Amino acid sequence: MRVLSILAILVAAVTAVPTNPQRIVGGSVTTIDQYPTIAALLYTNNWSTYWQACGGTILNNRSILTAAHCTHGDAVGRWRIRLGSTWANSGGVLHNINQNLVHGSYNSNTMDNDIAILRSASTFSFNNNVRAASIAGANYNVADNQAVWAAGWGTTASGASSGSEQLRHVQLVIMNQNNCANNYRIVGITITANMLCSGWPSGGRDQCQGDSGGPLYHNGIVIGVCSFGLGCGLVNFPGVNARVSRYTTWISSNS
Repeated sequence: MRVLSILAILVAAVTAVPTNPQRIVGGSVTTIDQYPTIAALLYTNNWSTYWQACGGTILNNRSILTAAHCTHGDAVGRWRIRLGSTWANSGGVLHNINQNLVHGSYNSNTMDNDIAILRSASTFSFNNNVRAASIAGANYNVADNQAVWAAGWGTTASGASSGSEQLRHVQLVIMNQNNCANNYRIVGITITANMLCSGWPSGGRDQCQGDSGGPLYHNGIVIGVCSFGLGCGLVNFPGVNARVSRYTTWISSNS
């Protein structure tokens, strides 16, 4: 689910309703015990069958951090939370949602402030596979070229029609913000201070459709929420995340 359509703004964005479970580009399989703070978010378009459509991060025993473009405008019954499972559509524990809190300044055209919190109708039981994450504080800055990790169930290629059920992860690096902004400006996209670019200098590694809303980690700290990109894994067009350090107060006030 990684964001706007190329026709809409020349960006392969993560749509909130993919047709398949999807996965990370250029990564490898992993297991939930390595990422116990990640959540699979399941969507239904028929009020009967739910499938993994976005990712999220566990904030506490009731709240999940995700991307606004995943859940914006949706009734709470459209989504469920799966915790504690390596698999997108089986295992772990399912939770219903009773609140969908989208950031008040979210802009679906520019993708600025692409952040939201889902509140569960039931409390989460913590164990080795289910834990609350540590998130970046307001002064948490990560230098260019620092190693970061993304995890999720997204596609392994832009526009792929099928994906792995198993959780995947990939090592990325923080890309220079000015270079990222200049490259996206060419295709009419504005990279704001609320955004964080991550990818691989030679391309081939990225988050992709289906990873939307999922975490970007630096030394185990969640610094980004997967938002959008031009395709997936393209040289000069890294993935774009909502920069968590810009939302510390909002997150703590709403979780």
